[in-house]
Amino acid sequence: MPLLEIACFNTESALIAQEAGADRVELCKEQELGGTTPLLSTFSSLKEALSIPIYVMIRPHGRNFKYSDDEYRDMERDIQLFNQEGAHGFVFGILNETGFVDEERCRGLVLKAEGKPCTFHRAFDSIPGKEMLEQLDLLVEVGFKAVLTSGGGKNAAEGNEMLKKLVATAEGRIDVIVGGGVRSSNLERLRQETNALVFHSSAIVDVGADGIASRDEIELLQRLVNA
Repeated sequence: MPLLEIACFNTESALIAQEAGADRVELCKEQELGGTTPLLSTFSSLKEALSIPIYVMIRPHGRNFKYSDDEYRDMERDIQLFNQEGAHGFVFGILNETGFVDEERCRGLVLKAEGKPCTFHRAFDSIPGKEMLEQLDLLVEVGFKAVLTSGGGKNAAEGNEMLKKLVATAEGRIDVIVGGGVRSSNLERLRQETNALVFHSSAIVDVGADGIASRDEIELLQRLVNA
């Protein structure tokens, strides 16, 4: 089923996303770091205002995708807290020292989510391309419902060939969410080239907009996703 997810780094963007017809919000903060765990207070206020699902990013820092034992315990605690507050799903990703999916820790966090759907985020794009298809199978086994990826490219347009392979390999077992520079100017082509149904964008098109999503852009994206 086609779906548009908007990455929101502030309350205003999340409200705009819903008003413009987005299907889901990924809530995080610190856009310049690629997204980190938002404040619980931000989520709680949005939970009262939004009727569309809110998936919460669980990422203690933006340096890389490897975490200390203390940071991992923070991730466990954050999932528990946001779950209690009514999060609809979670977005996280952990790599081990060899640069592949940290199966044990990821499985632990999926269990902490208590059945709420979990997305493995763009940590996946740090995995060598030749290993991506096998690692996708591992994500399915661990219990992830989706993976957010640019296909290993700097953006989705660059990674379109791998994205097509990932969608084909997934066979509906896991959603391949196309993300990374997705805009209304390239979404139709990405959809045709990858056969993907789920797309992710910040919809921030104005550098001077202070990280606020564009209502017009989201409306365009949504029309293209559902075309």
